[in-house]
Amino acid sequence: MSVVVVAVLTPKPGRSQELLDAFAVVSPMVHAETGCELYAAHTDGDLVVMVERWASVADLAVHATGAGITELGALTDDALAAPTDVKVLQNVPFGDPAKGTIQ
Repeated sequence: MSVVVVAVLTPKPGRSQELLDAFAVVSPMVHAETGCELYAAHTDGDLVVMVERWASVADLAVHATGAGITELGALTDDALAAPTDVKVLQNVPFGDPAKGTIQ
């Protein structure tokens, strides 16, 4: 069963775009990682939210120590106002199978 991750990053004022630019750099590396099924950035202008889906907990563990995350840390460390809030979630599908789950 896939593993869903939601990571919320809080940039320092005026630095959201810097975070998004960093994700643009590392996303191709992460997308190529074994088990990466989804790695997508979202923003409301203040926060940057990553929604991820990994094929397994083991793949997520490798990702957490991989080159993409290392590079991301180097690019964003000074831009963050708070530690990244990472939630590893279990899918709970409801209703329409195509709409009630992150596929």
